Amino acid sequence: MIQISDLSKSYGKQILYESLALTVGQRERIGFVGRNGSGKSTLFKTILGEEHQDEGQIAIPKGYRIGTLEQHLKFTKPTVLEECCQALSEDEQWDHYKVEKVLFGLGFSEPDLEKSPLSFSGGYQIRMNLAKLLVQNPNMLLLDEPTNYLDIVSLRWLQQFLRNFPGEIIIITHDRGFMDEVTTHTMGLVRKQLRKLKGDTATFFETLLHEDEIHEKTRLNQEKRIKQIEDFVARNKARASTASRAQSRMKLLEGIERIEKLDHEKVLGFRFNHEPCPGKVIMEAKGLSFSWDGDPDNALFKDLNFAVGSRDRIAIIGKNGKGKSTLLNVLGGELKATAGEVGNHPSMKIGHFGQTNIQRLDERANVLEEFAKANSSLNNQSLRNIAGAMMFDGDNAEKKIGVLSGGERSRVLLGKILANRTNLLLLDEPTNHLDMESIEALTEQMYEYQGAVIIVTHSEMILRDLATKLIVFNEGGAKLFLGDYDDFLEKIGWSDEPRKPTKPAKPAKPGKAK
Repeated sequence: MIQISDLSKSYGKQILYESLALTVGQRERIGFVGRNGSGKSTLFKTILGEEHQDEGQIAIPKGYRIGTLEQHLKFTKPTVLEECCQALSEDEQWDHYKVEKVLFGLGFSEPDLEKSPLSFSGGYQIRMNLAKLLVQNPNMLLLDEPTNYLDIVSLRWLQQFLRNFPGEIIIITHDRGFMDEVTTHTMGLVRKQLRKLKGDTATFFETLLHEDEIHEKTRLNQEKRIKQIEDFVARNKARASTASRAQSRMKLLEGIERIEKLDHEKVLGFRFNHEPCPGKVIMEAKGLSFSWDGDPDNALFKDLNFAVGSRDRIAIIGKNGKGKSTLLNVLGGELKATAGEVGNHPSMKIGHFGQTNIQRLDERANVLEEFAKANSSLNNQSLRNIAGAMMFDGDNAEKKIGVLSGGERSRVLLGKILANRTNLLLLDEPTNHLDMESIEALTEQMYEYQGAVIIVTHSEMILRDLATKLIVFNEGGAKLFLGDYDDFLEKIGWSDEPRKPTKPAKPAKPGKAK
């Protein structure tokens, strides 16, 4: 379908890849993994002709259509439905049902379809662009982080849509669980080369690890052999009786192609600092309610009761805009409940990762200065240790916040939590903007943490790996569910899984007799 050969791309002295090759076969759905900044999005742009390669060829069959998620937000029609119907082919302009089905799947309600596109948040406007892409029926989808701004119900719908898509897909996403549900192959940029393997991300990473282990074992064996030859030469080159043999061994050494030690990318290496708490219950919510205007009829949640044990793993889940982050901020003391109360153990110490906390980072400060603000008693070496754990080595620790990417700012906020001892973590979508390897490291540390964790997440993989209790925003409120995520799906499920539009009788196409 698409064939790439000998592709090279660099920006100045930064080489993204050299002599890259790729063949995408029929109906292959490929998950594209790699560190932020490794060149994944650049490869997409090169395939689309938006970037030019330094060398190499990209062969695309004539008439083969590639669709991609447009990040530019520009709307020209008065309603959401009319805006998205523009993307239909000329033969399908009458088929509003097709568009409605996709919009409902992505979280739009029936009344939303008649609203102006400009009345929606940026996240929902991105969803409109995604809807316009999905109704076009291209031969291939190039999807760069399509899961951003989607809630858990829309993610489940998109998974099913992509599994049934009849063409080819290459998808970049930080959500490993989502990727594994959709893809048939995994590929990644590894040391400026592209590797593609059949199977999920676990198969891919395990294969690379096994190959690296074999490479290192072979390298060490070669080093041992070279040392033996060098020792023989040193002992025998000065003696007339063995000089010729030593000379022969020296030539053998010259002919050996040395196996280089592999470069390994930096990974997050940290452990949350735990402050012991003597109580079995670290926090308790009683009759908790909240509404922005104080009116009980407009409450995002009401009469919510739950206790947080000292080692609990509680996930807050539900659709966007229902109050998940608001609940976390009430628990963290950043918002005051309309009714009810939150009781805290006297020894409770919170580490709060919130979207508003990221926005409060001082863009004029550098990374070390932000860590120092979290705990002024830390010395420079301690601050640099935290910076190193968050992948800000050397001069990178002195970067200004204003020049950092979203993922780097997330790591700064995690570092600020590390600067203090805690026994309760409040985490609002902490994996946003992090790459797959960083998410894996964070998930592992959440699991190992000796305190309690309350997390807002849309990742079904994290839910299955971590959560033992749920607070579910479903059917217009929030309720505690005592069980894990699979128990919830089996016993209750999502009441607002996307509805199907009522399919009208198919009208005649324009210009044809009824």
